[in-house]
Amino acid sequence: MRKPEFVSAILVINAGSSSIKFALYPTAEPLVSILRGRISRIGLSGSNLQFKSSRDNENKTLALKLVDRGSAGTFLIDWLTEQDYFASIRALGHRVVHGMSHILPELVTEQVVEELRRISPCDPEHMPREIELIEAFRQRHPEIPQIVCFDTAFHAKMPRVAKLLAIPRRFADKGIQRYGFHGLSYAYLMEELRRLADPAAAKGCVILAHLGSGASLAAVRDGQSIDTSMGFTPASGLPMSSRSGDLDPGLMSYLVNSEHMSPSQFHHMINSESGLLGISETSDDMQDLLDKEASDIRCAEAVALFCYQVKKWIGAFAAALGGIDTLVFTGGIGANSPVIRSRICEGLAFLGVELEDSCNEKGEPIISSSAGRVMIRIVHTDEELMLARALIDEISI
Repeated sequence: MRKPEFVSAILVINAGSSSIKFALYPTAEPLVSILRGRISRIGLSGSNLQFKSSRDNENKTLALKLVDRGSAGTFLIDWLTEQDYFASIRALGHRVVHGMSHILPELVTEQVVEELRRISPCDPEHMPREIELIEAFRQRHPEIPQIVCFDTAFHAKMPRVAKLLAIPRRFADKGIQRYGFHGLSYAYLMEELRRLADPAAAKGCVILAHLGSGASLAAVRDGQSIDTSMGFTPASGLPMSSRSGDLDPGLMSYLVNSEHMSPSQFHHMINSESGLLGISETSDDMQDLLDKEASDIRCAEAVALFCYQVKKWIGAFAAALGGIDTLVFTGGIGANSPVIRSRICEGLAFLGVELEDSCNEKGEPIISSSAGRVMIRIVHTDEELMLARALIDEISI
């Protein structure tokens, strides 16, 4: 084993529904990753580990056979432990999707793990897997302190009217309300706007569009989240890769009666069989659908529905904000698909949203037309960097 190049480093883990991203950073500025990678397509064919280190700056890929997230977590810990960088790690940070009333980063203790288990029914798609990964690291490397950062924290100060659900008030007393997600991504985007000296970051109206396999929008005024498309769980809001987004609540009782569907079957349907996959009956990948839309009406309708719903949310948030100064696209779809950005912005000139087609096609940082009133930006989000910053702030190393 080679001697580590850094005396002190931190590791951050960002576990999603079908992937696990990770990054290693030095504990001193500048926070530039030493090692970065992801395990993709967990439980599917073509699962792999992709990584790049600052040592050789080459993208590398390992093909894997991973049947579930448990085996992915075990593999990741084994692989990381074998890297000479691992001896430098002084602390470990995790993105936790749902925090309910938890806002600030917290040091992992047995009490914190029990609390995460208590609130895990709020997001059974993510929370149990995140807890498993935290526990696996605790078991294998108890000497490394761990910190959890909550993806709901960015929206914690939303106005009460934006949090309320129109169900009996007694449920609100139990913490059932709209929370919102993608908070680490949104926090990064707002920091980037401040770094870029966009005046709307500090005092203005901003709509942030995080469009990926999970997708949501946030309305931000004067740097503060005032509304977001996701609600009590990440299954709400926009239709996503395999999540339904918002549905008529009467649909569940109808399917229970007409299709004899159980609650667990309904949950599986709205999280794993719906969205782009459900409409297209073909794929949950946007690029796959774009490639096939000319010859398959199902794929065309899935793409059209996604763009239409994003457009509607932009209009709704423009109303909530009283206008738009800046629109930001990020996420795997938002930052990388010119055609989706174009279709979303089409017809929004009345709000001042106008694309410069050539800039959009090239994926330039600013893609708005000089004729438009709204600054339209592409920003590649970095949730791992936000985790690293929080980790350094929380632990004295």
